[in-house]
Amino acid sequence: MSNVKSKSIKLNLIINTAKETERIISFIKSTFKEAGFKKAVVGVSGGVDSATTLVLTVKALGAENIYPVIMPYGNLNREDTGDARSVCGQLGLPETNINTIDIEPLIEPMLANIDKRDDLRKGNVMVRMRMIVLYDLAKKYRALVVGTENKSEFLLGYYTRFGDEASDIEPIRQYYKTQVWQLAGNLGVPDKIIEKTPTAGMWIGQTDEGELGFSYKEADQILFLHIDRKLPEKEIIEKGFKVEIVRKVLGRMKENEFKHRLPYVIK
Repeated sequence: MSNVKSKSIKLNLIINTAKETERIISFIKSTFKEAGFKKAVVGVSGGVDSATTLVLTVKALGAENIYPVIMPYGNLNREDTGDARSVCGQLGLPETNINTIDIEPLIEPMLANIDKRDDLRKGNVMVRMRMIVLYDLAKKYRALVVGTENKSEFLLGYYTRFGDEASDIEPIRQYYKTQVWQLAGNLGVPDKIIEKTPTAGMWIGQTDEGELGFSYKEADQILFLHIDRKLPEKEIIEKGFKVEIVRKVLGRMKENEFKHRLPYVIK
């Protein structure tokens, strides 16, 4: 396992990667069997979450039943596209199963009506178009869409509603980002992918941590203490975390709690 990311992970977030890998594989197998599906569609970005999810899904269902979908936006993040194809090749996925679809021509008419400076709106359109592509291909192959969201993103609300959070099954959502790095190392995901700066690939220079204003290493510790250990803000700060970072992380989580309750209905 690559130790580049794990050096700063405190013991309370270290997981038994072999045990958790088997647990996830069993979960995928049982879920597909119960739902009556044998095939899976997985969006592959070239990042660690999708690569880890892809490996786990291949182990659970077999390479011949997996349909990876690579969805670049023109020439943006060409290196990530190459990494995505590389992972598919290393797993021995049939070339005929790999779908590469450029979403640029699919969304350009809509982006033409959005202010060029409004990167977030443009990014949301891109993410939702990828969701449309995934579900269209799932219909074509009679497959389930396998999501790639981690627990950190989920708790922070760092996703696009009806976009990258849309899926039929989420194999790694119960793991914090720093734990996904651990799983990836155990599964043989290339160090290049594990060590790269996390990004949603929505615009040039966009990074997760740049948008959030804190690192996943910081956020995961704070979220773990607050969610898993039930500690209030004051006690987390007393453990030595910077006040501004704790307030940013918990503030972000509270601000986006509404995403977990949608749609609102009369009770």
